[in-house]
Order: sequence, then structure tokens, then C-alpha cells
Amino acid sequence: MSISNLIAAAGQRLTPTERRIAQAVLEEPTLLAFGTVSELADRVGTSRPSIVRFAAKLGFEGYAALQGQIRSGLSQQLSRPTERIRHAESSISRARSTMEDALASVFEALGDGRVAPLARPLIEARSVWILTGETSRAGAHALHSGLSMVRPSVHLLEEHASGRDLSCASAEDAAVIFDFSRYRRHTVSMASTLADLGVQIVAVTDGPLSPLASLTDTWCELRVPATGPFDSSVPTVAAAELLVAHVAEQLQEAALERIDRTESLWKSMETYMG
Repeated sequence: MSISNLIAAAGQRLTPTERRIAQAVLEEPTLLAFGTVSELADRVGTSRPSIVRFAAKLGFEGYAALQGQIRSGLSQQLSRPTERIRHAESSISRARSTMEDALASVFEALGDGRVAPLARPLIEARSVWILTGETSRAGAHALHSGLSMVRPSVHLLEEHASGRDLSCASAEDAAVIFDFSRYRRHTVSMASTLADLGVQIVAVTDGPLSPLASLTDTWCELRVPATGPFDSSVPTVAAAELLVAHVAEQLQEAALERIDRTESLWKSMETYMG
């Protein structure tokens, strides 16, 4: 089981100090995989016994047992691109396995009816706002492109214009926020602003310790592994496409009418050559 899943399972049983330890470990897995108890304690600003209690809270007999499991599963999940390059093993089969696991996490998060509560605000809202961190941008663009085809008033927020654009946001709206550890400051700040405005937040993130998860009960957890030095875009794009498919299915005639009208306009303007 990954460190993210272990922490998620402990969830509400973690103390504030243990949550700080968990946050540090999620942001920098090498702290736990290769650091000593003292090094991790110093980084978090806590005591060595607190680190040991954290390991016990996750179900291990001690720090060494937890560290051993994390080391064995770390491989392509090192948090910084430079470290991933140093530790990378060039293998297409490894990349394939990584992407298959990532896709499995999407269907785990959005399968068996779990997509419906995430998609519902996107069906009912007056406007939908989409906000993303850098590594999840491909998923945000996929959602914006697909959702704009099946319903009106879908906006992809850009950092330089977000203040101006959000002057139109209201409690009748919904927002989809994509971001993962290390969490972009602007994304979290704008998500908090939207929540304060009464906008229904739908968060696509990486676990219960994410600052986005604290803003809403409507969120899903994806595993976003590395393929090479950078985080994979596969999970967020797949999640976006599943959300669009469900919204289109629920809107039915309204979605069909909008698609037909768009196709007619494209044809009249000779948008495509074929």
C-alpha cells in the first residue's frame, strides 16, 4: 500500500502533529524513504517519539518497518523531477505499468456510481469554473473542451485574469479544482475564494490531507505517478473524460442540441477541411 493510502486510512485518527508529519512525507517521500527519525523530526519541527508514534498510527511496529515498505515502493514516485531523473530506470514496460496503475486509480475513484455526486454540480450550476495547478493542466483543458461542448458557460481560469473573472462567480455556480502535491499556492488561494463565495467546489486531488479536500465534501482521490521526471497527465485527463461523459448522458437532449448547433456553426464557417 502506498504512503498516501496508508495516511488516508489513518485519516481522522491523526493528531495535528501527525498531520504535519504526514504532509511533509507526502510532499517529499524521500524524507521517509531515506532519512533518519531525527532528520524527519527536525524537518517537521517535532520530536523523535512523535515520528515513531506516527509510524505506529499507520500500523507499523516502528519507524524502520514503515521506512522499509516505503523504500520498496518508492521507485518512480520521487517528488522532484531532478531526483526522478537520477533514480530513473529507462523502460517502456515500466511506464506502461505505471500508466495502467494510474488508470486503475481513476476507475477506483470514479467507478461504481462514485462519478455521479462529482458530476451533479456540473449539471445543475449556472456557470462552471475550472482551476488547475501546472501538472494537472492537461486534465483541466480536457474538461473545459468536453464540458463546453455539452453545456454553456464553462470557464477555464487563468492565473493572470482570475481576479477579474471571479467577479462574476456566485453561489449558483460550481468549480472543478485540479491540483496535487506540492499544491500551487494560487490554485489553493483561488479555490478558497470560490468556496467563500458559496461556489460548490468539486476537487480532484491526491488525498484527505490536500488543502483542497478541506474545502469540500465533494472530492476524489487520484494517484498521479511519475512517467520519467514529471507527473503523468493520464489520470487527470481520464477523470475529466469520465466527468464529461456522465454530464452529457444526464443532459441528454440539451447536450445533443448544443453539439448539433456547434457542428452546424463549424460547417458554416468551414472550420475543418474535411
